[in-house]
Amino acid sequence: MRFSINIPNFGDFADPRNVATAAAAAEQAGWDGLFVWDHVLHRQHQGRPFADPWMLLTAAALTTSRIRLGTLLTPVPRHRPQQLARQVATLDQLSGGRVVFAAGLGGPIEDEYRSFGDSAEPRLLAERLDEGLELLRRFWSGEPVNHRGRHYEARDVALLPATVQRPCPPVWIGGFWPRRPPMRRAARWDGVVPLFETARHGHVPDVAEVRELVAYVRRHRTAGAERPFEFVLGGATPRDAAKARDVIGPLHDAGATWWDERQVQTGPDLDRLPPVLRRIEAGPPVF
Repeated sequence: MRFSINIPNFGDFADPRNVATAAAAAEQAGWDGLFVWDHVLHRQHQGRPFADPWMLLTAAALTTSRIRLGTLLTPVPRHRPQQLARQVATLDQLSGGRVVFAAGLGGPIEDEYRSFGDSAEPRLLAERLDEGLELLRRFWSGEPVNHRGRHYEARDVALLPATVQRPCPPVWIGGFWPRRPPMRRAARWDGVVPLFETARHGHVPDVAEVRELVAYVRRHRTAGAERPFEFVLGGATPRDAAKARDVIGPLHDAGATWWDERQVQTGPDLDRLPPVLRRIEAGPPVF
């Protein structure tokens, strides 16, 4: 099982230097990854400074050499695929092939889309997500792309350099369980990052629900089923090592392959560097 640290892209972490500090500390303490949020606007956290996550991850890449880096998660329908493909490929080149690309609709949908005059209709956003993901995969190849879809178009374009990772960085898909469509989408890619209606950000999911989700996704694995597939769960674990093992052990047995350490979203320490740094320096749960 691998372990990552999860931080927002606002508050103290809107400063790339703080993210670089957190990333270097995570690598030193034995964590396997560092993931940042990708928000333009989140009214629950209004009044805080926000930063572009790819700039933050660039700072993290420059101070590390081993850990995986990425967003959890990027709302693909909010981006132009060609620009997003450039950002991800550039980071993959800079980091020596350490990018994980996690994608979804994002949220809050009203904040992230309608506030800027965009559609917030979930079905339309899901169409843009699926078409955008396929276009990103083709752009990352570095080969010429011709595409005319419902939402995007590309006329004989080759975006170089290609990503270091071939055929592309691992693609993880986020979504809420027990909603089935995001889980079927995830089964077509390389991993799933579920949130749970019964366990919001920072809270540990129920083991029985995790077993049900894992079984559902595995049933729908078809194309690319020979590739490794990640089940990425997260929450805030107790500082006591034995208690942390009691939390994570049953989730590992249920199929989890990554544990993403997260602050509780409503907690006062969510976007403050000192308490997050203390948690990072304590190291990942002993498992």
